[in-house]
Amino acid sequence: MIQDPARRGRSLAAFYDAVSPRLLRDLEESGALPAEADAAARERWRTEWECFALYACVRGLVAAGGFNRETGAAIDALHEAVLASWRERAASPEEFRIRSERVSERYAEYGAIGQEGGASGAASVTLRLGESAARHMIDPDTPADSLAELAGALHETLAEGAAEAVRLAE
Repeated sequence: MIQDPARRGRSLAAFYDAVSPRLLRDLEESGALPAEADAAARERWRTEWECFALYACVRGLVAAGGFNRETGAAIDALHEAVLASWRERAASPEEFRIRSERVSERYAEYGAIGQEGGASGAASVTLRLGESAARHMIDPDTPADSLAELAGALHETLAEGAAEAVRLAE
């Protein structure tokens, strides 16, 4: 594992930048998202997925290093690197602000789901996280069971992959 927490977080930011878009493409190609979607819908999928995937990377950091001061510093470095990238590519300061606020809102929502736990354990949390992400990706009135299951599974896979990437990095 990379000993320096800031370097660990930046390394995971690079992992996020490489893996997250590929997983979104997998989600789009799965058929779980509506086939007839306009550019605005696809942009909503992307912005919601980026929050969900970033949260998975945070979970991976915690799984790899425990919940301690060093992990907190690594999480800060992860966010600094990702947000710096978003700031550079933003069309305007307002666009960047909206993206940042969305991440904060989703983290609060996802964190509450994780804290609620569940009688059936991790599988229940994974599905509820997937349901939450699915509601934000598509119209809440559209049935999204397959999307919720797949999004939850991809999120869990990304969290595990992030943890493994952190553990194996030097």
